[in-house]
Amino acid sequence: MTDKPCKVCNFTRQKSYGVVALSIDELKEKGRQCLGFNSSDSVTVVLENDGTVVEDQAYFLCLPSNTKFMLLNDKETWSPPCRIDGGTAWMARDSVLLETDTVDSSSTVAPWYELAQQLKQDLTSIILMSEADLQTLVDAPCPELASALGFQEKKAQELQETLQRVLDRREQERQSKELLQLYLKTVEQENRQQEETSQPSQGGAGDVDVPDGMEVDSASGFMSRTLMVLKGKTSPETRLSTGDLQMVVARGVEAMEQVLGWDRARTSALLQACKAELTARLQQIQAVQSIRSNTQLRGSQQSSEKRKEEEGAEKPAQGGK
Repeated sequence: MTDKPCKVCNFTRQKSYGVVALSIDELKEKGRQCLGFNSSDSVTVVLENDGTVVEDQAYFLCLPSNTKFMLLNDKETWSPPCRIDGGTAWMARDSVLLETDTVDSSSTVAPWYELAQQLKQDLTSIILMSEADLQTLVDAPCPELASALGFQEKKAQELQETLQRVLDRREQERQSKELLQLYLKTVEQENRQQEETSQPSQGGAGDVDVPDGMEVDSASGFMSRTLMVLKGKTSPETRLSTGDLQMVVARGVEAMEQVLGWDRARTSALLQACKAELTARLQQIQAVQSIRSNTQLRGSQQSSEKRKEEEGAEKPAQGGK
C-alpha cells in the first residue's frame, strides 16, 4: 500500500488542509493535529460532499486521491454548505450559523465538474458513482466536460454514450425484475383464489403506491423521475415502467407537448417509440401467460389420464373378487 493524498476540514469548512495518510486511523491522527483537536478526542470521518461515514479501511482505500474528508467530534454533525444573503454559511452545532466574508467557490461549481475532476484523478472511481452521478455526467455539456477531463470532444462524447448505455442496461434489468415479480404475484393471487373460492376478493388491485422518495409533479401528473427519464438523451421509452408508458401514450401528443415543452415532431417521435415499446412488453406478458396456461393444461391432462389409468386398474381387481 502507498500513502494516499487527502484533504481534511472541520465541520464549518473554514479550515481545510492537505495530508497524506496510509490508513483511516492515520488520517484521523493527522486530521486532529491539523484541525486543532486533542489527540484523545474521539472523531468521526465522513465524506465532505455527502456526509457518508468512512470507517472501513477497504472503503477508504477505494476512494480516489484528493478526496475531501470532514472530521467531526461527538457533538458535531455534517450538513451541506448553504448560500445565505450573498455570503456562505454552514449549519453548525446547536443550529448556530457561522457566517464568513468569503464565498465558498465550490458552491458555484456545476455538480458534474466535481465528478469530472474525480474521473480525471482516477478513472476507476466511476465504479463507486451512483446512477444519479452517472446521469449528471451524461447530461453535462460535452465540450465543457471534455475540457474538464482533458479529453478530445469525441472521446468525451463516447464516454457519455457509454455511461448512457450503462444506465439503460440497469433500467432494463430493473424492468425485467419487475416483470418477473408481476408474473409471480399473479400466480400467487390465482393460487390464493383457487384455495379460497368461497371468499370474495379483497384489496385495491388498481391502487398504485408512489415509491419512497418520488415526488409527483402537480402540473403534469408525472413523477419527477419519470419526467427526468422522458427528457433523457437516449431511448427514454426503454427506461420507463409499463405503467408510465401507458400514461404517456394515453396523454397524446398535444398534452405531452405541454408537459415536455418540445415541438410537435419530437414529441410525436417519442410517443411512437413509447407505443412500440408498450406493444412489445404486452406481447411479452401475453407470451408468459400463454406459456403458463399451456403448462396448466398439460398438467390437467396428465392428471386426468393418471386417474383413468388408476380406475382401469381397479376394475379388474374388483371383478376378481
